[in-house]
Amino acid sequence: MFENLEIFQTSTAMARHAGRRQVVVAQNLANADTPGYKAQSIAPFREAYRSDPTRALKSTRPGHIHDPGSGARAATEEAQAQPSPNGNSVSLENEMLQAIEVAREHRRALTIYKHALDVVRISIGRK
Repeated sequence: MFENLEIFQTSTAMARHAGRRQVVVAQNLANADTPGYKAQSIAPFREAYRSDPTRALKSTRPGHIHDPGSGARAATEEAQAQPSPNGNSVSLENEMLQAIEVAREHRRALTIYKHALDVVRISIGRK
């Protein structure tokens, strides 16, 4: 029933995306001392969502949403960082900031899902 509602699809996709980003951050942290390791990154959900043509943002009036097609894909790409002398490009500070951002993104997705579920429950008279 809920899989047909766009709010649930979007919040589920947002939570899954945050999970993928967390895996990449964890791999970067695990390889922080590996010589020659190149740090990876995934664009935030809002950028990946905008660049997905099947999920194009819908505007309510002309000019409401500016340039919905811009942004980066959800694919893993090499992070832009200065490599250390051993060729490793992992920045622990940057990875910790990424981990915090990903945790917030995941929490936001779960909150959206919960509130949408509450609205559905209230609308059918169950709370």
